[in-house]
Amino acid sequence: MGSKRDLMQNLCKEFGIDILYVFGSRSKEVAAFLLNEESAISPGPSDADLGIKLIPGRGLGVREKVLLAIRLEDLLGVNRVDLVTFPEADPFLAADIVRGERLFARDEDQADEYELYILRRAGDLIPLEKERERLIFKEEG
Repeated sequence: MGSKRDLMQNLCKEFGIDILYVFGSRSKEVAAFLLNEESAISPGPSDADLGIKLIPGRGLGVREKVLLAIRLEDLLGVNRVDLVTFPEADPFLAADIVRGERLFARDEDQADEYELYILRRAGDLIPLEKERERLIFKEEG
């Protein structure tokens, strides 16, 4: 049996994952667990939030996505995994994902470039998002 990191990498290859991130409140803990720095992830009410970018041309059907989530839950030993694919994420959630911990990348250089693209896109949209929020809160007030 391989290391947890090897198992995770094999899982990514099996499901056509180009880049895998953990983000949110448990990101450091999950990353430490996969690097064998922690023996287990502490039980808690919070789930593990994972973001994935698939290999170009690869998609995940509902069944595959559920199977992937179950396999990740088993690997991490957590009760629940929230799995977000980049096409499903708005630009600001995508930026939160890449600011998390990168757990796997098929190609590190391409992953670096993709992160820059995601952060630039979110940065470009900040003025529009602020205006949208201003209009929403103005209508409520």
